[in-house]
Amino acid sequence: MNDNFVIDSSGKTPEQLAGLRQVTLVVYVLYALSWVTGITAIIAIVLNYIKREDVQGTLYESHFTWQIRTFWWSLAWSVLGFVTMFVLVGFAILFATAVWCIYRLVKGWLNWSEMKPMPV
Repeated sequence: MNDNFVIDSSGKTPEQLAGLRQVTLVVYVLYALSWVTGITAIIAIVLNYIKREDVQGTLYESHFTWQIRTFWWSLAWSVLGFVTMFVLVGFAILFATAVWCIYRLVKGWLNWSEMKPMPV
């Protein structure tokens, strides 16, 4: 039995699903690259919103929701961390945010590779 078999009720063709799978991977890669470049997260979030309608009804919809939430929550916690750095608690907030963000990227990437939806 093939464990990677995913029932898709979106009505998308296999080619369309393969394209959406690739877009989802590209977005994960862009978020990962943002740790080095910084700007690629902006490209990733724009792609998330542009392609969000296309992934509706597929397992990639949960990945997009996961990615979007990761971006906005990371941004919010990072801003809070930078604002509170002068009282030193900001460093702990920034560290916790970094660990949480890395965890979400790795978990998302692993679920993507196993063709599993994200628990959103």
